[in-house]
Amino acid sequence: MAGFRTFLKSGHAPTLFAAFLYFDFCFAVWVLNGAMAPFISEAYQLTPAQKGFMISVPILAGALMRFPLGVLAQYIGRKNAALVEMGLIVVALAFGYFFISSYDHVIAMGVLLGIAGASFGVALSLGSGWFPPKYKGLAMGIAGAGNSGTVLAVLFAPPLAQAYGWQAVYGLAAFFMLIPMVVMVVFAKEPPDVEHQSFRQHIACLFEKDGWAFSLIYVVTFGGFIGLASFLPTYFHDQFGVTKVQAGQLTMLAALMGSAVRVVGGFISDRVGGINTLTGVLAIVAVCLVLCGASGQSLAITTLLFMVCFAALGAGNGALFQLVPLRWPLTTAVAGSMIGEIGALGGGFLPNAMGLSKQYAGTYFWGFLAFALLAIVMLVMLRVMQIRWTRTWAEKGGRARPAVAAGEAGVAPQPTKPVPSRRAG
Repeated sequence: MAGFRTFLKSGHAPTLFAAFLYFDFCFAVWVLNGAMAPFISEAYQLTPAQKGFMISVPILAGALMRFPLGVLAQYIGRKNAALVEMGLIVVALAFGYFFISSYDHVIAMGVLLGIAGASFGVALSLGSGWFPPKYKGLAMGIAGAGNSGTVLAVLFAPPLAQAYGWQAVYGLAAFFMLIPMVVMVVFAKEPPDVEHQSFRQHIACLFEKDGWAFSLIYVVTFGGFIGLASFLPTYFHDQFGVTKVQAGQLTMLAALMGSAVRVVGGFISDRVGGINTLTGVLAIVAVCLVLCGASGQSLAITTLLFMVCFAALGAGNGALFQLVPLRWPLTTAVAGSMIGEIGALGGGFLPNAMGLSKQYAGTYFWGFLAFALLAIVMLVMLRVMQIRWTRTWAEKGGRARPAVAAGEAGVAPQPTKPVPSRRAG
């Protein structure tokens, strides 16, 4: 407990809390269509492929909006960027409440919900910006635990949709978005780790192999998390015949594991290294997905497997973003947004793969298998890439190098590509 108090005193705790709440509510809005998919599907009599596409649209739109918001945050500040985004979300939710009347409108609403999915890079950078490098993994884990918004969505959206109609949920969500906006205005302070750089410098990680390696791993860890969390209400309802509300509750059990363990993933990675943590994560995810696909007749076994899988995915998200500030110490926000943008695209792949597998093969197994194979490919790539990483900017296993871990104002880790090596502030 004393160690956690030391951690809080090393940075600005109110800003970290505001970043967590901002990300939490944005995440809940982002997955609303997935949480209410059984209701929307029933209203418009959707095919399995249409269900998968409908669920994937907010994920894909959010992925594409992440990088522009990260760049904007570098120029107007992360706090201001977060407030602008939340204002746009309220407007988008108002559209959903007043104007949806067809499947095409639902798809358009999915694009607008993508605005909420853009929050990732800004939230993590805002929350961790006040903390020294040795605590950034934990700070990012706490801010990133805002993906527990998935739990809020799948727990509250289905019963509210059943009681008041699924469109009314958009209106209620718009009202509750005012909470993180007020907290952000009152408590958050813009972190000092800002350096004015050219646009080329901001997007430098786009031209580096490390940036793409991180992004592809994130396709599995975060893409798997958001894709499964969005699709599971539909999967549980269709595969096991549970009620729409029960499907949300079962999804909540799995998503809660992923959100809670994300903090643990960052904490463990600070100590044993993000590379070591990710190695275990990818192996567990691949095994769990294959077993989930093979155990489609047992609700209890499937639910337990999903809980283990989500716990691994959550730890993987925390582990990967323990490594990001070590590799890009001066452009963490933009690097995180780029990685998050490409990684979130994996979330769009998964619902579509599941829907197509069900529609054309009559089973969800091939969708699970496809993503499990992707996890194995990423594991092999990680083990190859880490050889160079641990010779350049990270200690063995992916821990911070001693000077950085101590939080000293010395030289930042030296990457293999030319990136400014001065520490900001």
